[in-house]
This record gives sequence, structure tokens and C-alpha cells, in this order.
Amino acid sequence: MSLIALFAALALVQDPGPAAPSAEQEPPAVALEEVVVEGRRLEELTREFVDEVSAPPRNRGLARWRGGVCVGVTGIRRDMAQHIADHISRIALEYGLRPGDPGCEANVLIVFAEDGQSLGDAMVERRRRIFHLGVGGLDRGNAALDDFRFSDRPVRWWHVSVPTNAETGQIAIRMPGDESSPSVRGEGLINRGRWVRDDLNKVIIVVDGEHVNGVGLPQLADYLSMVALAQVDPEGDTSRFATILNLFDDPGGSPGLTGWDRAYLDALYTGASERIRDSDQTRQLLRNLREARAEEDAGGLP
Repeated sequence: MSLIALFAALALVQDPGPAAPSAEQEPPAVALEEVVVEGRRLEELTREFVDEVSAPPRNRGLARWRGGVCVGVTGIRRDMAQHIADHISRIALEYGLRPGDPGCEANVLIVFAEDGQSLGDAMVERRRRIFHLGVGGLDRGNAALDDFRFSDRPVRWWHVSVPTNAETGQIAIRMPGDESSPSVRGEGLINRGRWVRDDLNKVIIVVDGEHVNGVGLPQLADYLSMVALAQVDPEGDTSRFATILNLFDDPGGSPGLTGWDRAYLDALYTGASERIRDSDQTRQLLRNLREARAEEDAGGLP
């Protein structure tokens, strides 16, 4: 049985209702257009944004998709599921990824349920090895997995990544059942493993239908795109920034992917071909933000 069929059988379906305006508005967040490029202000904000958003496994780099992304959505009406899958695929295409063909095996699985906490718990209880393979560094560990199971968040997600040989594209660590260990040029303390990169292997996302009733489908699709394409910290505090990640705290103030979100994804997918550390992501993101502001300024000249 495929993952999507298994988890669909566990889910209790509830269609989200119509979008409703937010009752309260949070204080204005830092929008990309308001950032002063010169001086240290932008550099500090960029570092803070990366620190709050990024969540790689311990001692591993930031992972990203390589090649194709196949999005599977279950638990809601077919037309709504198709809209979300198509939207994420379009965003992925913008960053050089190949959308999966019809009938492909999902490596981004999104399940809608009436009770997201109960479903998350049941998924881990029944198929724990799908979430945690027993090899260190592929995921964020048992504490984060417990958070996936028992938190009350409207959306919960779980990323599994794999260290990969940047030269050959082969898995760079010994997996369960392997009879021999792979050899990777330069792995170790001397050059800090720069010949190893981290590739996303699967993302499992559970959406609590009851808690997303006040959110529009386009907004939700952008939110799911962000957490499907990057290892986002579910506990990160992004309230100071204009980002789609604030959607459930401020639905009215999160119309879609923002300049910060786009720049973050662009930095992730245009960065070095080897392992990406938080510091690498900060530098690349800072460079992209400065280039974006320079283009805006140039476009305003006569």
C-alpha cells in the first residue's frame, strides 16, 4: 500500500469552510520593501530571519529538493486537492524543480483531517520507520517527532533528508541494510564535509481541517508551498517579518508568499551545490535581498 493510500485511510475528512476575516490585527511586520539596504540593519534582520525559519537536523546542512517533486494531497474535495498540488508544483518549477507526472509516487504528502493531532499520532504509531529510519542526521529527532504527534498546530510537518555525495549523487552515509559504507572525497574535519550535500527525501504534512476554516485556499497553498520546499522550524518566531509563515497568527496580514519568503527560497535553491549551512544561507539571502532592492531602485530611474 502506498503512503498516500495508507494515510488517507487514517484521515477523517472535513472540508474547510469559507475564508473569514481575522478578528485582530498584529502590529506591522518588517516588509522587504521597508528594509534599509545600507548599514548593518539588513544583515541583522537577514540573520534573524534565517535563524527563526531554518530547521535542519542536528549537525547537517539545509536540505533542498533535487530533480523532481511529486505532490500528493488527500482528505479534501478533489478540485481543492488538485489546486493545492498544482500550486505547489508551479512554485517548485520556479526554483528549477521538475513537477511529478500524473500517477507519480508522492514525496510531498499532504493529508487533511478533522483532528490533525490524532492523525499525526496515529501515523507515527503505525509507521514510525517512515518518519525515523533509525539513522542519525536524517530528521530532527525524537523530541521534534513528539511535537509532530502531539502539538495543537493547524499544520504540522515532518522532513526527512539524506546526505548525498555532491559529485556522484549517491547516498553518502550507510543506510540500514547496507553491507558497505560509501566513500566520499573530503568528508571530515579538514574541509568540513563540503563534498556532501543534503537532499530532501520526503515531506509529510498534516492539515487540521477544523483549524484552517478561516483561511483562504490561495493563502493555505502558499503556506504549504513554503513548508514543502524548505525545512521550516515550526517553533520559529517570525512575527517581526512579513512572511506567509505568520498565516495562522494573522490571516489578514498574510496574503501570500512575500519578498522574504521568495528571497529565502531563491537563496536556498541557488546556493552552493554542496552542504548549505545557516551562515551560507544568510549570506546568499542577504545578497539576493540587496540585488532585489538594487533592481527596484534601478527600475524607478528615468
